[in-house]
Amino acid sequence: MTRSEHALTERGSSDPFVHPALFYRNPGEYLAGVGGFVGGALDAGDPVLVAVPGPRLEMLREHLGETASAERLTLVDMTDFGRNPGRILSGLRDFADRHPDRPARIVGEPIWARRSPAELVEATRHEALINAAFTGRAATVLCPYDLSELPERVCADARRTHPVLWEDGRERASRHYADPRALSAECDALPLAPPPARTPALAFTTGDLGEVRHHADAWAGEAGLGMPRRGDFVLAVAEAAANSIAHGGGHGTLRLWPDGSRCVAEIRDGGHLTDLLAGRRRPTLDSADGGRGLWMMHQLCDLVETRATPTGLTVRLHMRHS
Repeated sequence: MTRSEHALTERGSSDPFVHPALFYRNPGEYLAGVGGFVGGALDAGDPVLVAVPGPRLEMLREHLGETASAERLTLVDMTDFGRNPGRILSGLRDFADRHPDRPARIVGEPIWARRSPAELVEATRHEALINAAFTGRAATVLCPYDLSELPERVCADARRTHPVLWEDGRERASRHYADPRALSAECDALPLAPPPARTPALAFTTGDLGEVRHHADAWAGEAGLGMPRRGDFVLAVAEAAANSIAHGGGHGTLRLWPDGSRCVAEIRDGGHLTDLLAGRRRPTLDSADGGRGLWMMHQLCDLVETRATPTGLTVRLHMRHS
């Protein structure tokens, strides 16, 4: 029985999904927790995905030695795999779906010290939504948190997004665990940084998608966004505008502005997100509820911020120049 399965038994839960946070302070604690989890899962014959930031990935690869080349083990750099936090969840689910005959064992470290404040909000939302996305599935997602580098508020949020905590060699249920829907609503209530003063707004409605695409493409070109990222940015903006027309009251507004090394697009409309996992799970071929467009935005962009409020929906798309 793996450590995660012990946690499941001790909590008396019938849900085969386990989502622990591992709190560590140094490489020794990291390797003991993550390395032990990976080794135990491989010994049990389970498929393992490890998605952690590059330096930790190399440290873990060295620690595992020949085991790192095991056929059932997949190692990926989270700074690429999870550059956009909203893209991670569909990747984890895809991995689990590829192994329907065995419990998926996953190490996902979506939060590290150099994450921007906007990325931290969406990464925290991701951690909460894991619990909704994997409920009832035979899987374990272990999420390491570096107590020596991360702000206390980030670690406090981890205690709210994870039902199980591993710390100081001990394992316990989290007394602060909160419902994923409530945590996602808290993220929606956080204000977005205001756009630069006098940023113009383009109002659009049915029949204006061509104008929206042309406007976004011309602006991105003037902002210095090169291909193919410029094409991806314009496609994401067009998908957001199409969603506004189809699901957001038939109209919306578009604002575009540069933010350092990024291009930012903000689309506002009167729509509402009723699906907690919209955009964060791969849509089916017959999907017709708007989830496909939001999923594409997450796949195309470096960051997607969403704010769903009673008055409407705001989507911000970020694209780096490289």
